[in-house]
Amino acid sequence: MYLGIDVGTSSVKAVLMDASGQIVAQGSAALTVERPHPLWSEQDPKAWWKATVAAVKSLPAKERAAVKGIGLSGQMHGATLLDKSDTPLRPAILWNDGRSEAECAELEKNEPRSRQITGNLAMPGFTAPKLLWVKHHEPDIFAKVKTVLLPKDYVRLCLTGEKAGDMSDNAGTLWLDVGKRDWSDAMLKATSLTRDAMPKAVEGNAPTGKLTAAVAAELGLPQVVVAGGGGDNAASAVGVGVVAPGQAFLSLGTSGVLFVVTDKFRPNPEKAAHAFCHCLPGVWHQMAVILTAASAIDWVTQLCGYKNVVETVAAAEKRGPTKLTPIYLPYLSGERTPHNDPYARGVFFGLSAETTSADLAYSVLEGVAFAFADGIDCLREAGSTIGDTTVVGGAARLPYWGPMLASALDIPLTYREGGEVGGAFGAARLGLLADTGADPVKVCTAPKVSRVVEPVAALKDQMAPRRAQFVDLYKNLKASFREFGR
Repeated sequence: MYLGIDVGTSSVKAVLMDASGQIVAQGSAALTVERPHPLWSEQDPKAWWKATVAAVKSLPAKERAAVKGIGLSGQMHGATLLDKSDTPLRPAILWNDGRSEAECAELEKNEPRSRQITGNLAMPGFTAPKLLWVKHHEPDIFAKVKTVLLPKDYVRLCLTGEKAGDMSDNAGTLWLDVGKRDWSDAMLKATSLTRDAMPKAVEGNAPTGKLTAAVAAELGLPQVVVAGGGGDNAASAVGVGVVAPGQAFLSLGTSGVLFVVTDKFRPNPEKAAHAFCHCLPGVWHQMAVILTAASAIDWVTQLCGYKNVVETVAAAEKRGPTKLTPIYLPYLSGERTPHNDPYARGVFFGLSAETTSADLAYSVLEGVAFAFADGIDCLREAGSTIGDTTVVGGAARLPYWGPMLASALDIPLTYREGGEVGGAFGAARLGLLADTGADPVKVCTAPKVSRVVEPVAALKDQMAPRRAQFVDLYKNLKASFREFGR
């Protein structure tokens, strides 16, 4: 039996997988996000540990006692600042926090080779600019920083007492030389840090220590090995067998990701596409990231008073598109690919007295699809070939959305059994690899296909002029977004 733990933004999930790769049990515990000021997004690291304990202990005791290895997955970029006694100094600053825009420019000025070293544009979501913000605005806290960990790696510290981080998650800090798969002294210097503040850098299938006796007793687990693990998207890729160059997935979670495996480091930083290490040795990946994906459906569900997301999508399907359907920009939390704009905001364009709640629901589904289409264009510009693309995340269970997404991206989308489980299942596979030393290619196979959704020619033709309007709307509103957000 193998345990996967995924430290997400809205919850911690735990999955038990048997040695044949079948999911035996699942559990979760909720998390909340604090937004004390505009653009801020924070969580208490101790809440991650509390939720981890709850999620793991919700799993059957007999199966927990048979666990042989553990893997970790987690939300990326979160700046978890620890003092010399490994106590958090402040709430963690999360991936969707937008306060450090000025520090991004400062970071790239401090190290002009930043984009070449990291393969990424400095953006507020990344970890390194957050540390510069703390240095400027909370100097007393910055002076006490002994270690910086990412969210899942703080949970690792609680589990094992060890400080380690895998290459895929480390790549999202802007402190890693992504091509060399090693910490960059130059990038650390640009934020007044050294390697001493960083955890040991490991591959995702590498062992990083074992559970302490006290934690093993508390969780009802043996003192088993904990794998390096992966950032949430890299771990999700392992879970759905996206491990070879050209293989891809589309993640429909709180945020949205289009992820493609590459055989080498292929950056396109100018368009805010990400080039990271995969959590398996010898491969990398590119990502186009949109900050609001399935969460936009949750938002419009609440806005329009629908009972749940299923009812919202059913209303959109019944209504369908019309000539007067508004165009929606889904930038509720700013945007990454391709805009790198923390000030971007959601917009309904074309509202009229005849607009219904069902029109708004349809517009949201379409607007997120258009945002993904912007992303796939950026990945192709960097030279990636997008092959078999698997859909993952909770919103993969919304069948009406599939043809819209496939048509906007102009690629077939493959839906697989268990695709909604996400990073926790991939983490469990990494736990197996750390325990057995097995070949990742043999272990990380793709689950059974449940259906393939092809682009729809009529839908493509209908969406094309609306996407052109979608693109123009952002260009025309960019300056207004910034003025509004100040």
